[in-house]
Amino acid sequence: MSVPEALLEIDRISKRYGDVVALRDMSFEVRAGEMFGFVGSNGAGKTTTMRIALGVLAADSGEVRWNGAPITFETRRRIGYMPEERGLYPKMKVAEQLAYLAELHGSGSAAARRAADVWIERLGLTEKRDEEVQKLSLGNQQRVQLAAALVHDPEVLVLDEPFSGLDPVAVDVMSQVLREKCDQGVPVVFSSHQLDLVERLCDRVGIVRSGQMVASGSVAELRSGTTERVMVDVDGAGYGWVDELTGVRVVERQGSRAVLELGDGVDDQVVLRAASAAGRVREFAPHRPSLSELFRNVVTEEAAA
Repeated sequence: MSVPEALLEIDRISKRYGDVVALRDMSFEVRAGEMFGFVGSNGAGKTTTMRIALGVLAADSGEVRWNGAPITFETRRRIGYMPEERGLYPKMKVAEQLAYLAELHGSGSAAARRAADVWIERLGLTEKRDEEVQKLSLGNQQRVQLAAALVHDPEVLVLDEPFSGLDPVAVDVMSQVLREKCDQGVPVVFSSHQLDLVERLCDRVGIVRSGQMVASGSVAELRSGTTERVMVDVDGAGYGWVDELTGVRVVERQGSRAVLELGDGVDDQVVLRAASAAGRVREFAPHRPSLSELFRNVVTEEAAA
C-alpha cells in the first residue's frame, strides 16, 4: 500500500519579532486522512505557525505548501480554520452567520444555507439557530466556531485549541466529527493543551519548544526512545529495597505503588525478585508513559541541553 501524498507541508518556516525568535526552521507535514496533534507550552510557536499556514502572518523564511504548491488566496478558501481567539460576529444569528461564511468561501447562497443547516443539526445547535452568537454559552459558541470551519466543506482543517471550554459531551461530538473528516481523507492538524485527548485521537504528534519541532511521530514512536520503566506495587513495603538495586530509580510513587526506571542492562526479573523479597507483590507490569509524561520529558531534556 502506497503512502498518501502529504497535503499540508510546513517547510522550515521562521519568524522573528525584533529580538524575539517566534519560530526557527519549523517543519512538519500532515498527510491525507491523518490527524496531527500540535502540542507545546504557551508561547512555543503553535499559533504563529497556524497563522502563517493560513496567510494571516507572513514568514520571514520558509514555505507552506498544499498539494506540493505554495499556499495562495484560492487554496486558502479551501482550508477550514478555527482560531484560538474566536472570530465570530457576536450580533449575527447562528444560521445567518454560517451561511454567510460559506458564501465567503465560494459556496452559492442555496448551497450555503443547506450546509449551515447540516452543521447546525450535526453539532446540536438546532434550538440556537436563530439566536445571536453573543447570547450563547461559551461551549455553544465553540460549536458554532467549529461549524464555521466546516461549513464550506474544506479539504484541510487547521484548528487552534478546538476543545477549549467544551463539556465532555461536546468533546465527544467534536472528536467524532474530526475523525469522520479524516476518514474522508481530510488532513486535520490541531493544537491542544489537553494531552489526553491528543493521545487518544491523533495519528501523529509534534512537540514544539521555543519555536522548534523537538519531537515528532506516533505516540508509540515517541515512546520507543524512552528508558524502560515498570510499575510495581508491593504491599506493606517501603522503597528501601529499591535503593539496593543498581541502575534502578524511583520516578513516581503513590502509596505502595511506584514507577521504576531501569537503566541499561538492568533485568526486570532481578527487580521482580527484589520486590517479592520485600513483600507481597500486587502488581508488576511494564509502564507505558502517557503523552503528558513524554511531553514533560522532552521539554525538560531540551531545556537542560
